[in-house]
Amino acid sequence: MTSYVENETDVIFVFDGHKVIRQVMEAVLETEGCPYEASINVLLTDDDGIREYNRRYRGIDQATDVLSFPNIEYAIPADFSVLEGREADYFDLDSGELALGDIILSVDKVKEQAEKYGHSKRREFAFLITHSMLHLCGYDHMEEEEASVMEEKQNYILGQLGITREE
Repeated sequence: MTSYVENETDVIFVFDGHKVIRQVMEAVLETEGCPYEASINVLLTDDDGIREYNRRYRGIDQATDVLSFPNIEYAIPADFSVLEGREADYFDLDSGELALGDIILSVDKVKEQAEKYGHSKRREFAFLITHSMLHLCGYDHMEEEEASVMEEKQNYILGQLGITREE
């Protein structure tokens, strides 16, 4: 399991962001029954940076907390059988890992939302990575039922990791 992380900001958190990403990634993939070693790319940026990515890729000219760019189109969330026979499309030829996709995270929103919701920056960071990882596994929250499923999964995964709002 590999997470490639690039930080284009000067922000340094008091927690180990790489460690949190690895823990969340492992927990999500285990929970979703992913049978493969996988990799993700994570870009840490600020509100201006994520606003530009949001405008460019989604046509929305405003900052957001996290953007997810899945590499896989799932008919059913986390149905990894869609990959069978299509290894050349989804697996890194050098590492052999499943390339799940890309995550862009606003460090400004991590700080802002942690304060707004009254929990630690580590908890907010882990929540946003969990949320985005679920998107990379094919989940969405456009409909109320989908949102409920994602929320339940997020809470379960963060609970498994002992990352709570009380931090």
